[in-house]
Amino acid sequence: MTAAVTPETGAAGATEGPASGMTRRQILQAMSGLMAGMFVAILASTVVSNALPRIIADLHGTQSSYTWVVTAELLAMTATVPIWGKLSDLYDKKLLIQLSLSMFVVGSLVAGFSHSVGLLIVSRVVQGIGAGGLTALAQVVMAAIIPPRELGRYSGVFGAVFAVGTVAGPLIGGVLVDTSWLGWRWCFFIGVPFALLAIVLLQLTLKLPTIRREVRIDYVGAVLIMSGVSSLLLWVTLAGNRFDWASWQTAALVTAGVVLLAAAVWVESRVAEPIIPLDIFRNRTVALTTVASLLVGVAMFGGTVFLSQYFQISLGKSPTIAGLMSLPMILGLMVSTTVAGQIISARGKWKGFLIAGGIIMTAGMGLLSTIGADSSFGLLSVYMVVLGVGVGMLMQNLVLAAQNDVPASELGAATSVLSFFRSLGGAIGTSALGAVLGHRVAEELKKGFGGAADGGTGGGVPDLSTLPEPARVIVENAYGVATADVFLIGAPFAFLALIAVLFIKEKPLRTQSGMERLAEETAAAQPAAAPTH
Repeated sequence: MTAAVTPETGAAGATEGPASGMTRRQILQAMSGLMAGMFVAILASTVVSNALPRIIADLHGTQSSYTWVVTAELLAMTATVPIWGKLSDLYDKKLLIQLSLSMFVVGSLVAGFSHSVGLLIVSRVVQGIGAGGLTALAQVVMAAIIPPRELGRYSGVFGAVFAVGTVAGPLIGGVLVDTSWLGWRWCFFIGVPFALLAIVLLQLTLKLPTIRREVRIDYVGAVLIMSGVSSLLLWVTLAGNRFDWASWQTAALVTAGVVLLAAAVWVESRVAEPIIPLDIFRNRTVALTTVASLLVGVAMFGGTVFLSQYFQISLGKSPTIAGLMSLPMILGLMVSTTVAGQIISARGKWKGFLIAGGIIMTAGMGLLSTIGADSSFGLLSVYMVVLGVGVGMLMQNLVLAAQNDVPASELGAATSVLSFFRSLGGAIGTSALGAVLGHRVAEELKKGFGGAADGGTGGGVPDLSTLPEPARVIVENAYGVATADVFLIGAPFAFLALIAVLFIKEKPLRTQSGMERLAEETAAAQPAAAPTH
């Protein structure tokens, strides 16, 4: 089977060669719509983070509901990332990104009009499917038009977009929640105009060759993977709350999850176009960066997703103040991503940053495991900066290492595999550590109230404004202790990620873009594929 490289038709009607002919200005223009799309995804996630305690309280949800509002999006994104990656081999990448943004708009509108936790979770699934497209395609497109050696020079743009979206999100969310005539529903509506703007920008600026080849999408494998992961996530979320860890429900869910995932592996090893190509793990760099991405997802998402809840419930801050309190971690992440990217592009060396990122991230998780209801903001800021710097050095450079070490024809597969496992780690970490947090909160409340009452919380996420002072102190302490435990349990996962990156072999960064490399690989294969006469 041979791949055909066909150029997309642009507004000017003319097509130049692969991305090699693109100037820095043209690349930045092409990235404008891409970054606008990424901004929408980041904003939608962060704008809701500070609003979730209020949303769950208004919709009369539980701690389990809180966890699943986050997990539902992560799970949907996880399951669909490889599918979007496969579709990018068949169809126009620009059209696919626009489609994913459209699905994101639909999910946002449904979420904004939700009047029950169930409908909100469904809307988050739709948002997750759209986010899966953005996650899968954004990095593939960047690798197609920018050589690995030059990617660091553009990491500042990505870092700035990430920082603005992550910083602005909690602040905007806090203001919306605290403004009586707007409310939390506008946390979902506000991303709609940005998504529409991204669709228009992509149409005007993104022009790149499209690779068309015969591909069969492995829907059976996708369903098996999603079902198996969902079964295990249900187990870690409900065990200890709805039923005992050692129970028939545990046995049923774990057995179902293991059997479904084993079946998925069997299917993936036999289909022509697997969702997760098992052969790619023969590449040592891909295998190790995948393991590290999974562990980073568990540690980072599993820990940080509950920080906003800690700020609001344990420290008693408003949603707006909670948004401001997250700035140190985001600034640390932005600065480390930008500086590391510039140095890597200048020197071509990247492994040292992976190792440093793993060490610093582990240290940050360990420091945050010491927090409590009486922690000062100054101390919290230092701890969050440390964590942000470590994550910034680690996450993007894991993708860079994998993309640099695979053939251009496998760029999409390698990128989507890393995104898949990072999202999977995030979903598992959020569910598992959310269950730990809920269980520990219940223990602390039982201890504080003498085992006879829960202080009027009803087993759900409490509204501190409705609690008497003695009960409020007990609740604040319970969430402080529980959040610290979440980071304590997450720290070993960060350390294991460090161990994984230690074994990655550093290789020189390529100086050709993905499109240039693909053209060379295709040309090299032509003589062998041509019939002889």
